Amino acid sequence: MALIHTCYRITDIDRSVAFYEALGFQEIGRIPIRDEAVNVFMNQPGDGDMPRLELTYNLGVDSYDIGTGYGHIAITAGDLDATLASLLEQGIEPEKPPYSVREGGSRLCFVRDPDGYRIEIIEKP
Repeated sequence: MALIHTCYRITDIDRSVAFYEALGFQEIGRIPIRDEAVNVFMNQPGDGDMPRLELTYNLGVDSYDIGTGYGHIAITAGDLDATLASLLEQGIEPEKPPYSVREGGSRLCFVRDPDGYRIEIIEKP
């Protein structure tokens, strides 16, 4: 068995797609689910046709409770400062400045998507 994607619910397709494109994802498809929902599939360059992220927009739903069990998804960046500068130009700010969890560890920070989901950005060593 293999993990193929993460899914969560969104409230605005265009806003969410723009956010994840700012993080380096690309939309690879949309599938309507009857008259109930639309699934938007996204991956990163080099992933081929396999989606990493499934964003589900349920028609008529304008908010969700994220819940206390959800943590975050994590992505890497070659240059965290340059990545954050690029995101800031698009109106995306980190929760707090980059930091390391332990001495000598990778620098990281968190951003939130338009629906409040946390995304960890870890600088590649």
